[in-house]
Amino acid sequence: MTLKILTSDLLADTRHGFFTRRGGASSGIFEGLNCGLGSSDQRQAVTMNRARVAEAMDVPAEALGRVHQVHSADVLTVSEANQADLQAGAKADAMVTNVPGIALSILTADCQPVLFADAKAGVVGAAHAGWRGALDGILEATLAAMEALGADRANTSAVIGPTISQRAYEVGPEFFDDFIAQDPENARFFANGEGDRYLFDLPSLGLHKLRSAGVGAAQWTGHCTYSDPARFYSYRRTTHLKEADYGRLISCIRL
Repeated sequence: MTLKILTSDLLADTRHGFFTRRGGASSGIFEGLNCGLGSSDQRQAVTMNRARVAEAMDVPAEALGRVHQVHSADVLTVSEANQADLQAGAKADAMVTNVPGIALSILTADCQPVLFADAKAGVVGAAHAGWRGALDGILEATLAAMEALGADRANTSAVIGPTISQRAYEVGPEFFDDFIAQDPENARFFANGEGDRYLFDLPSLGLHKLRSAGVGAAQWTGHCTYSDPARFYSYRRTTHLKEADYGRLISCIRL
């Protein structure tokens, strides 16, 4: 089956893709393009899936960079000197580089995959922004790391890929309190749900953070991971279905 890859006009000058689950070698609950080495899927299938992604990005498999994502605000800068460590999985939740031929990749299954590019400066970035990372500043940290490589945030475009939408993201009052403690205006990202529950708008938070940080252009592709099982993996959907594990989507960008 052919890979199905979502792209954005904002990043048209840079090779990138938000990969869906279609076109992979995994089976069972992981059916499709599961790229999560940390899942309980067969490693051979995941390795094959990642090789297909590398081929689609026109890089060798060893140039498909990854990090061990831990919901932090830490960013790994990939240089000529450390690119050999791309497969080591350093703990971080974003990567930036100005080195051509390296594909930065992020794994998600409801959290926001965010791809960045300043095509003029020749700097790209990729971030994993769940609610904790977004609240703690991973998007702002990614932009700062890109600037350190010569990017201009006013010339940078940032695109949020498939993520869980507000209608599917029910949270409790303690979750709401964490956001209000940081900034009372964060209430704008919540709608009333059943009883004491709220519905949280993660992509709107991401867009607000990006625009407040001064990016030249920002958008969400509009795809909800939870509500489209044929195309996307979803941690929350898997939890509700009481499945044993879930696949991970991959999003990539390169110079």
